[in-house]
Amino acid sequence: MNQLFYTPKIENGLALLDEEESRHLVSVLRKKPGDLLDITDGKGKFYVGELSECGKKHALARILTSIDETRERPFRIHIAMAPTKNMDRFEWFLEKATELGVDEITPVLCKRSERETARHDRMEKILVSAMKQSLRGTLPKLNALTPFRDVVKNTSEAQRFIPWCGEEGLPHLKNCIQRDSDVIILIGPEGDFTPDEAALAIQNGFRGVSLGSTRLRTETAGIYALMAAIL
Repeated sequence: MNQLFYTPKIENGLALLDEEESRHLVSVLRKKPGDLLDITDGKGKFYVGELSECGKKHALARILTSIDETRERPFRIHIAMAPTKNMDRFEWFLEKATELGVDEITPVLCKRSERETARHDRMEKILVSAMKQSLRGTLPKLNALTPFRDVVKNTSEAQRFIPWCGEEGLPHLKNCIQRDSDVIILIGPEGDFTPDEAALAIQNGFRGVSLGSTRLRTETAGIYALMAAIL
């Protein structure tokens, strides 16, 4: 598989590619009817399709074969993280987390957040691009920017962790995760969570943990936490 195309519109044995994918097919790759494409629906399934129609507005491929993506682990990993003031750094996190196999991402609005807006369409585009580049078949679920209180009160994951710097002697995250049930990890803004936020999380079943003695940037902490859960 050299290049992967994405479309959620696969039904009745046909895959309909949107304008952006179609323009890339025609203008960059010079594809033509009869060529074969590797396609994913973003839901864990890969397809081989034969291009039947190819224009700059849309393309249509006839599905020839399909295969389910091999599940890497028996649990889901959800990272809920405050967007950084410099959005490029948060977008870097989105890209790398997708490449590594995160299942769900929630941008979180905290009391000390340095950014209170985030374009959902742009974030989604970054996730799609990273999924295709890494040849994955599952697009992470991307939630809207959500207030901290709503995240901690409405989560459904059995394992809940909040790394923060306000308490000494906390156990390291990597020593707390049990790799048999879904996990959510909260990552705070540059100024960390407030004591009230940490207390609210703990009241709602979150466990305080450490990511080590090194002070990490928000996006680095997000990737570190994800890798601790994966490995």
